Amino acid sequence: MFCLCSFIQSFHCRHGKAYLFNKVVNISVGEKEDRMMMTGMHTVADIFCVGCGSIVGWKYEAAHEKSQRYKEGKFILERFKVSGPDGSHYWATQESHVVGSDADDA
Repeated sequence: MFCLCSFIQSFHCRHGKAYLFNKVVNISVGEKEDRMMMTGMHTVADIFCVGCGSIVGWKYEAAHEKSQRYKEGKFILERFKVSGPDGSHYWATQESHVVGSDADDA
């Protein structure tokens, strides 16, 4: 189970809705790599569920565009990859709207 703290905003990514958080738990962080995304070049690291090892999103390590630097140190969780404690899909409880897209460009 993930503890999702400090929900910031929702995004649309390659697989649908995703959410930006200040902090998440029960994840491990992979290796850093540069990725070209819809909003420009970012240095990111995939994040993995500590329970099952699945990739559940990524962490923004650095943004190369000044306008995107607010994402640095924050986490994206892709909704379709996150399940609740009963196995059902996770749903954000805070009313939100899609503000951008950060899917990989490829």
